[in-house]
Order: sequence, then C-alpha cells, then structure tokens
Amino acid sequence: MFKSRGDIVYKCTVRLLEDTEILECEFHPSYKGKFLLEHVCQQLNLTETDYFGLRYVDTSSQRHWLHMAKLILKQVKDASPILFSFRVKFYPPNPLLLKEDVTRFQIYLQLKRDLLHGRLYCTANEAAMLGALIIQIELGDYDPSIHVGNYVSEMRLLLRQTDTIEARIQELHSEPVEGTPGGGGGVKGMSTQEAERTFLKIACQLDTYGVDPHPVKDHRGNQLYLGINHSGILTFQGSRKTHHFKWSEVHKINFEGRMFIVHLNYPEKKHTVGFKCPSGAACRHVWCCAIEQMLFFTLSSSSEASVYSGGGLFSWGTKFKYVGRTEREILERDGLLAPRDSQEEGCSGGKRKASSVPATPSTPMTGDFGYSSLPRSTHSAPLEHAVLASEACNGGCLLSGPAVDIALACCDHLPAHDTKPPMACAAPEYSLRDSFEHSSSESGATPRAGAAPAPDWALPPALQPAPRPFSLLRAFVPSFLFVWLSLALLAVLVFETDWPPFKPLKHKPELIALRRHYYAPLKEYLRRKMVELF
Repeated sequence: MFKSRGDIVYKCTVRLLEDTEILECEFHPSYKGKFLLEHVCQQLNLTETDYFGLRYVDTSSQRHWLHMAKLILKQVKDASPILFSFRVKFYPPNPLLLKEDVTRFQIYLQLKRDLLHGRLYCTANEAAMLGALIIQIELGDYDPSIHVGNYVSEMRLLLRQTDTIEARIQELHSEPVEGTPGGGGGVKGMSTQEAERTFLKIACQLDTYGVDPHPVKDHRGNQLYLGINHSGILTFQGSRKTHHFKWSEVHKINFEGRMFIVHLNYPEKKHTVGFKCPSGAACRHVWCCAIEQMLFFTLSSSSEASVYSGGGLFSWGTKFKYVGRTEREILERDGLLAPRDSQEEGCSGGKRKASSVPATPSTPMTGDFGYSSLPRSTHSAPLEHAVLASEACNGGCLLSGPAVDIALACCDHLPAHDTKPPMACAAPEYSLRDSFEHSSSESGATPRAGAAPAPDWALPPALQPAPRPFSLLRAFVPSFLFVWLSLALLAVLVFETDWPPFKPLKHKPELIALRRHYYAPLKEYLRRKMVELF
C-alpha cells in the first residue's frame, strides 16, 4: 500500500541559540512555516513570537528566512538533512520593553552569540563589561575560593579573546557594583536579572546592534558591508559606519538582477544608490530582508502588505507578502502604545489620515537609550565574489550593465548628518569581514514629497510596487499564444466556410493535404471527446 501525501512525515532539526541545544521536529507536507516556528516557540515557552524566525541554508549556500505563509517542504525541498536555526529576526529597539522575561533571555542569548561571532562590534571597555556581565549571569558573584586562576579563559566570550581583555573581565567580575561599599564599577552583587538587563541596555546602544553584514563592493572594488535594522539601511567600510539611510528618508527599495537599489528622498533632492551583490539570489535575499525590516518597524498595520520588485530582463520579478504583526501592533497589544484611532481622536477631535511616510521607529524612545545603528552574515559564499556599485559624479550619472541601467548619486553629496566618525577599535581587533567569515558556517554546522495623504492601510512610498521591468519571456508567451490562436481561427474560416475569397485556397494541393492529414483527424478527435464529455 502506498501512503497518501497526508500520511508522510518529514523530520527536521532545529538548532537553538545555544549550540548545544537542538530540537528534533516533524512536519507534514501540508504544513507551513508558521507551524514550525510556533512549535519551537511553544517548546521554549515563548509567547512574543513575532521577533523570532527560522533560518536555513539552501544547496547554493545562500541563507534564507523560512517564510511563514509558504509550505515548509517547498522551501527546503532539496535539503538533506533538513536543518533550521532558531534566531532573533527583528531586534527590538528597546529590549527592556519586552513583556516576558523569557523573551528578553532569548534576546540576550542572541546578543551573546553576536558578541562571540564578532557581529556586536564595540570598544575594548564595552567588550570587557559585556564579558563580565556574561560571567556574572552564568557563574554568579565572584568567589576567590571557587574562581581561581584565569577562569575567564575557559569561556569563549569574544571573537578574538586576548589575555589583556580576559584580565579586565576578571577584574570587573571581582569588583562590587558602583554605589555599594568598595564599589568600583564592577558587576559583583548584581542579580542574574540585573546583569541581564544591564547587558541588554549596553548592547542595544551599540552601532552593531541587530544587523547582518551583507557583503557588497563599490565601483572601485572596495569591500563594503550593508546593514539593515530597525532604524534603516547602513553601510560600513571595515569597522567604520559610512552612511545611515533612515527609513523615513527611504522612498523606494527594489532590485534588478544583482543590483539592490535604494531610492532616497531628501528635502533638497532625490538620490538613488545601487549596491551590487554577489549573486541574484543574494540580492533577492537582501531585498527581502530590507522589506521585512521596513514593514515590521514602520507600518501601523500588516494587513495585506505585499511588495513587488522586478528581477531583470529575463526574470518574472519577485513578489513578497509580509506575514505577521508589526512592531506597533505588538506594542498596542501589550499596552505600551495607545491604539492609533484613540491617539488620532485625542489630537484632533476625530480621525485624521496618516502621513504617507510613517515615523520611525514606532517604539517610544526613553531617556536612557540612544539608538544609532548595525551586523550577522547572510550569504555563505566567499567574500571575494561579493560586489556596492555607487558611481561618483556631480548629481548623478548612469551605471550601465547587462541587467541594470540606473542613475546613481554620489555618496559624497549626502547630508552631513548621515556620516559618523570612525568607531573606536576594540582591544580584540576584528573587522566586519572577520564576523562575516566566522558566522558564514554557522547555519551550515550539523547540530515621495507632496503626495496626497494616504489612509492607514496604505503602504508607505518606499514599499509601493516598482514599475515592472521589460521581460522577454513575458513578451514572448502572449505573442506566441496570439499567433497560434490567429492561425487556428484562419484554418476554421478557410475549411468551414464558403466565403468567396477563400474558395481558390481550398483547391490548392497543399491545403487539401493539410485538411486530409491534420485538420480532419483533429476535428474528429475533438468531436469524439466532446461527445464523451457531455
């Protein structure tokens, strides 16, 4: 007996944020991504599931986020074994506003992992303090009878962990908390919850908080990294943040072939900046990540939010539909934000239409937090194959290529507030290249201005569908069908009517043979099928 499709069960492995912890799960062919994520979150007692996602690597070593509304099997059909990694997908701007302690703990585990893999880039002092807080959380208060020797070296906390920084971490771990007798600004005396909250408070203010480094290159071949998080799109060269394009300044995002394109709308002029990715698949992934982050942190409602971008001359393009709640919806649900309708009524005595460009981020900013922005890797291919194309010129010029012909503005003309001085180097020096290369194998391990106001449900201008590019395939198929339908209609007119203009044609030997050998048999075949059907 053959099993029906509904009886088949597939097994998969889900690696959690602690590498030593895995979940063995099962799913049916009809199950969608949402089922698996909810199952994993249920095992972890997580109710704030919207911040998390499942990541996998395809046979081309390209990373993807498991889409919640698509069939699991369709997304990982060529994978063997089927392996997912449970990760934080949307880093909350203020993790201390999270409702559940267990959610904050998972954010902590992700940030701890980012620190170890070199994605949470910071100064030497910040790295030492974060390391000391991890020691405090995992080992408790310093006890000279227990914590002897260089016990810090036994724990892997940083990508490049030197003796100097280990000594500083141990010193901070043994010093009491500032404000207590003998306190010198250490961590001794902190409870696990206090240390965890302090860790999150420091980490979320770092430039490298919550961003994957997507490798790209400029037109000179210089290695750059593209970062995307709750505040917008960022570019980095080495360990220095070079530009920050805020979501409120982004007019449109699309891609063509390997070119990821950001259309910026500043008060003085518009800019278009292109980033060339290692491959078409990597470019689609960057686009999807940018769209998801923008939708999650800027939309007031996620209902029917879908975005389209063309993919080039020979491609059909990509349509992306957002699934799940937005950050504003989560905060309104948890009582951290008043519902939008009541906010509008309180301000103007009645409902008013939302601005065509939403405020960003939607999370209220507290006095204790200042958010700048920044990285985790997305593509596991070698960096040598990665390529941001940004043509330097006065105002704009054309960048030509087989798959793209767009106007690019010089980055030097961007507003001054978008730049930032170089970041201080941490003692265990590493660049974003290091973090990218280190984390590339992670999932591969086995275990517009003047526009009329838009209604609340309308997408912001940056998410409006881009004009579909010309596609040879899309032009060929309708033309092919039109020609064959026209020929079929002409054959019926010639063979089935006695219209005088067609009489001379009927007596030509070629048409007589065509009717006898092809038209008549096909007609008889269709007649029999119609009789059987009706």
